[in-house]
Amino acid sequence: MEVLKAAALRQRTHGDVLTLCAGQPSTPAPAVARAAAIAALDTDVLGYTESTGILPLRRAVAEHHRESAGIDVDPDDVVVFPGSSGAFTTLFLAAFDAGDQVAMTRPGYPAYRNSLAALGCEVVELACGPDTRFQPTVEMLDALPEPPAGLIVASPANPTGTVIDAQVLAELTAWCEEHGTLLISDEIYHGLTYGREVASAWATSQESVVVGSVSKYFSMTGWRVGWLLAPPSLRRPLEILTGNLNICPPAIGQHAAIAALGEGARAELDGHRARYAATRDLLLRRLPEIGLRDYAPPDGAFYAWCDIGHLTDDSVAWCRALLDDCGVALTPGVDFDTVHGHRKVRLSFAGSTQEVDEALDRMAASPLLRA
Repeated sequence: MEVLKAAALRQRTHGDVLTLCAGQPSTPAPAVARAAAIAALDTDVLGYTESTGILPLRRAVAEHHRESAGIDVDPDDVVVFPGSSGAFTTLFLAAFDAGDQVAMTRPGYPAYRNSLAALGCEVVELACGPDTRFQPTVEMLDALPEPPAGLIVASPANPTGTVIDAQVLAELTAWCEEHGTLLISDEIYHGLTYGREVASAWATSQESVVVGSVSKYFSMTGWRVGWLLAPPSLRRPLEILTGNLNICPPAIGQHAAIAALGEGARAELDGHRARYAATRDLLLRRLPEIGLRDYAPPDGAFYAWCDIGHLTDDSVAWCRALLDDCGVALTPGVDFDTVHGHRKVRLSFAGSTQEVDEALDRMAASPLLRA
């Protein structure tokens, strides 16, 4: 958020910013979703809905998971929230008590850590590197002094873009079920993979929790619609909490999401994925040209997690200097990795291929990229 604020200031003064810092698709919601929103505006009161989401949306989410992941999902398994961020906070409140230990990867999405810490939980960071494709393993869990109350996994992951192999995810899910650990599987980037298969945690155990959203593959970040696939033991606590915290998900977003989840949006959304794949190929070809040769394999999502340790020990200052020098906004790694993030940056290729190409041209010309 600080990077976006600095980029907005640069844009006002120079008008030249290329934003490669946010996981923000450059495309709008699918045409059918926008049409559904217009129809809802014309015909629906758009007042409060059921706190867990309207039944047609929960049916659409269940059908989406059945078709995309081959898992058995009932509409009653689905709880809808104002975005996956709202889902995570409510889930943490429902599932954990203050003082509980919850494990997550390092590097990993900082909002997991920050939200858990704000609720009084103890975050256990699992150091993950290239040897495990920046993903956790059962061996890491076995090495902990005691089983944690929860484990958060993400596949494809933010910031690395890596995917957990199906067998490894099944092993993690089975380990968690055996040890009384709640596995939370962040699957919001499903649909955005490039040559690697991605699996759902519910393929192994429906005692885990799956997190989904229309933000990324569906290109609907600002519509704020996310959901959980939750086991029966958590559904009533989630319903009570979300009714108090949120009242309900956005009504108009729910109507739009139903259309986005249907067949009418598929060709448009798969076209976005094809563009991301082409931009990814461009990025992988050009990163070594500008001296960035050490990065996580971006199996999915739209991120490149790059090592800049040969250039700086202060990724925050370096990203600020790059923005000032050439108008390219990248995200420093400090929030994602509390140990090595001062030597890392996250580069998003969610924007257009042309913007990414121009950003790489500017970076290649910058003295900041010369060791």
